[in-house]
Amino acid sequence: MTRTAPDTATATRPPVPDVHRLEVAHVDGDAYAIEVRGHRLLVDQPEDAGGQDTAPTPTELFAASLASCVAFYAGRYLRRHGLERTGLRVRTEFTMATDRPARIDTVHVTVLPPPGLPEQRRAALLAVASHCTVHNTLHQPPEVVIGLEP
Repeated sequence: MTRTAPDTATATRPPVPDVHRLEVAHVDGDAYAIEVRGHRLLVDQPEDAGGQDTAPTPTELFAASLASCVAFYAGRYLRRHGLERTGLRVRTEFTMATDRPARIDTVHVTVLPPPGLPEQRRAALLAVASHCTVHNTLHQPPEVVIGLEP
């Protein structure tokens, strides 16, 4: 009996992850432009930190990323169940650590559901919103490799 190579068309292969790219370029002073899929975002530093305060800080965008992801998941839950999204808001507060290394210490995210959300839907809305991609990433951090181009 002759052995043959496995049929690669039917062999199970792990999925290849999509690579998402963005680029950040210096604009002026402490301001930087972020290019993402044709969209442009800016970051800067407050005046008391040496910037010109023309845009949020990268740290504020980090917290905003979490808050907007929570809002997106909450909104999708509401839409999926035929509930109104008008009035849905997410409020976020964060504090910086007082020791080194520099980092965010605490983040408090509060979902403000739209008026008229049925009481029996509140727990499920919170459960769905609590499992957004950014929140999941914070609980299961990715490998981060920072390099310098030759």
